[in-house]
Amino acid sequence: MIKSQIKEIIDHCFTEGVELGYWSKTVAGRYSIEVPKRPGQGDFSTNFAMVAAGIDKRKPRDLALPMTELLARHPMVERVEIAGPGFINLFLHKAVWATVLAPIFEQGENFGRSESGRGSRVLVEFVSANPTGPLSIGHGRNAVLGDTIARLLDASGYEVQREYYFNDSGRQMRVLGESARARYLELLGLPSSFPEDGYQGDYIYEIARSMIEEGGDSFIDAPVDIFKERAQQAIFTDIDTTLKRIGIDFDTYFNEHSLYEDGRIYRVVDQLRAKGLIYEKEGATWFKASEFGQEQDRVFIKNTGEPTYRLPDIAYHCDKFERGYDWMINVFGSDHIATVPDVLAGVRALGYDDSRITVVLYQFVTLFREGRQVKMSTRKATFVTVDELVDEVGADALRFFFLMRKPDNLIEFDLDLAKKQSQENPVYYVQYAHARLCSIEKMAAEQGAAASLTQQDLQRLVEPEEYALLKMLAEYPQLVAGAAADLAPHRIIFYLIELAGQFHGFYNKHKVLTDDRTLTGARLALCRGVKTVVHNGLKLIGLTAPVSM
Repeated sequence: MIKSQIKEIIDHCFTEGVELGYWSKTVAGRYSIEVPKRPGQGDFSTNFAMVAAGIDKRKPRDLALPMTELLARHPMVERVEIAGPGFINLFLHKAVWATVLAPIFEQGENFGRSESGRGSRVLVEFVSANPTGPLSIGHGRNAVLGDTIARLLDASGYEVQREYYFNDSGRQMRVLGESARARYLELLGLPSSFPEDGYQGDYIYEIARSMIEEGGDSFIDAPVDIFKERAQQAIFTDIDTTLKRIGIDFDTYFNEHSLYEDGRIYRVVDQLRAKGLIYEKEGATWFKASEFGQEQDRVFIKNTGEPTYRLPDIAYHCDKFERGYDWMINVFGSDHIATVPDVLAGVRALGYDDSRITVVLYQFVTLFREGRQVKMSTRKATFVTVDELVDEVGADALRFFFLMRKPDNLIEFDLDLAKKQSQENPVYYVQYAHARLCSIEKMAAEQGAAASLTQQDLQRLVEPEEYALLKMLAEYPQLVAGAAADLAPHRIIFYLIELAGQFHGFYNKHKVLTDDRTLTGARLALCRGVKTVVHNGLKLIGLTAPVSM
């Protein structure tokens, strides 16, 4: 917000300097504006002089001096300093920062939203867990990442579609059907042979029991496909219920089997063959991936006639392009790192622009209790499920902790910390800030006090803690836009923790409700601004904003 205004001021001064012959116009757009990390270095800093010096073959300070003179004339700027080799540091008048409150009051829940992505259609494919068992915590991180990325893009004006790729074909689904059939026969006391690599866990028994309850022994001679379909349906219903528990819904579901039914996977092979990129070897069909930057060629169809997973994945991405999406985002576990380049190579070989595909790879989650790695239970399978984690810590804590690290960083999920009702717990810390702000507003209303946005009253905000809060509020819109553009939801988490910390520090040092009407009005306005941004930030990442705790 204010940063964008400062950029406009610097750009205007730059243009004025070009007209005055101070520097060449080729410098335009090459310099940056940053918020200094150290106190005393100003509110904003630009590397303009050093960038311009490199282009114009001049000394940085010789260019910094006329720029500071142009900047100092602007009414928002209190003073300008040249630092180090030629950084230009800007100090704004204190009253400037209070101007952030008016748009927060005006926009309310829309504060932080923008139209930066307007006109661009985005498909976010995430979760896409095979319907062979309950959602594990690894899939849970995928779900929260994908959903939050979609929320960020939506808040930035993109037209967003959430899609689940329903993998209902291939060998693993046959093994699922065989596993369910074996348990069905076992429960009936009949001879059965459980697959060597079959799916374990009580959930397979539950599926078999439901079939017995429905039809008794009438499925004894039923083909494996019947068991596969029943198991798949039951498991996906379970997955959908779990996702809804953590606030996730999808717009579309794409069935893998449709790629086989209408022959799209074989059309991919035919198109690549026509380009001379397919050959036969040892009874298998190979793709010349080495011609597209890969170390070796890849098998597309095994000598058994069964396609490898790369082929339907390529056909699926071709379908995404044909549906007209401008940006296609996939959220995958780090175990996909070796296969992603193969799929992109296939898409590129078919003439599509693979730069429109972005893959977010995430690391998995390790649970800890009392400092030791734990497994919560084996009630359903040999892995920890999302449902078990929600039962223990709640949906808010699950989402928050899953977003606390960059996707490519491992998460060590501290179960004890996630359940603490204290400020040690970052989820509690942020949500308690919102609850405390709601309490302040309630007490103010009971006393007849109200927030004031008059210029005279806001001039009463002079404490360092108040300026720190105002500066953070001003950062929020640009933070959201940047997190959306970079697919970096963890930045919202870091921001909320810091904003909550700034507020708690302010509240512990300064009274909001005082005997001074104008000071109370100004501080209530500040608190309302903070409450709105905390609320918006929590909502953006899919958490609740409690009014009391």
